Amino acid sequence: MAALERLAHSPMAHRSGFACILGRPNAGKSTLLNALVGEKLAIVTPKPQTTRNRIQGFLNVPKKGKRPPAQVVLIDTPGVHKPDSALGRKMMVEVSEALAGCNLVLLIVDATRAATLQDDFLLEMAKRASTPVFLLLNKIDLIEKGKLLPIIDQCRQLYEFGEILPISARKRQGLEELIDAVAAAMPPGPHRFPEDEITDLPVRFLAAELIRERVLLETGEEVPYAASVKIEQWEEGAKLTRIAAVIHCERAGQKGILVGRGGKMPKKIGTQARLEIERLVGTRVFLELFVKVRAGWRNSREFVEGLDWRRQLQDTARLTSDQGDVKNEPQKLNGPVTKKR
Repeated sequence: MAALERLAHSPMAHRSGFACILGRPNAGKSTLLNALVGEKLAIVTPKPQTTRNRIQGFLNVPKKGKRPPAQVVLIDTPGVHKPDSALGRKMMVEVSEALAGCNLVLLIVDATRAATLQDDFLLEMAKRASTPVFLLLNKIDLIEKGKLLPIIDQCRQLYEFGEILPISARKRQGLEELIDAVAAAMPPGPHRFPEDEITDLPVRFLAAELIRERVLLETGEEVPYAASVKIEQWEEGAKLTRIAAVIHCERAGQKGILVGRGGKMPKKIGTQARLEIERLVGTRVFLELFVKVRAGWRNSREFVEGLDWRRQLQDTARLTSDQGDVKNEPQKLNGPVTKKR
């Protein structure tokens, strides 16, 4: 027993734990998650509040010099904001639940706007997490080198951060130093997930997000924030996956934009999304998109909850059980997503 205790407290013992990425909209949370995991798990667009769910990515860190081996479960969260709808409140619940179970908070801020952190309730939220907080000053590629040290000194006065790390998630600057610090901050423990898996998210959810990403990029004004995507049909074969998805919006005018002149917009959205989904599932994809109006869905708690992938899996499992299907479709849709070779 004593030997096991010594092993657990050894600097080189394997470590594992949860690190919550917390920040304002457009701070670079999803870009950081994708860069660290090495695969695209979270969609990224210039639009605020792109991320609506917490997204877990698994980072396996090999032993290197004095760095211990570790498995870090990185949790990307929606941008912190004051909610004004059922959707906004659900997003903030996602943030709170991620903070509740984490071992480390990675507070990421746009380094060009770090001065606003002093009066930001984001910092208060990080403090209330009762866990070590690393401050990540992102987008340092946009700052003159001579201005970075004064920003770091200013941030040191705000709170006793475990680390203050300047990074550029987009250009992958400072990420090795970040990985070293995060691995060392994790408690001793075994792997929580197989080393070849990169997330616990179902493929069905990731496909819906890739479609929504194209909606965000191809449309402007209020449409991106009023749009949601739900997979209605998924038939997976050895060489072809058939997918039918519905893009929900709130008003007829928004539907007009999403349909486009001559009905061309769904094809434009679908063509780009299909290429991304094919890379994800490893087969050819036949993708059908439909646009429907669901008035005021962002303020419908029932509808918003129905968009949650955990709820969708439960509903699929219930339907499968009622139909007596022995193929175990829910597990298939929630199968492990592995790192691309």
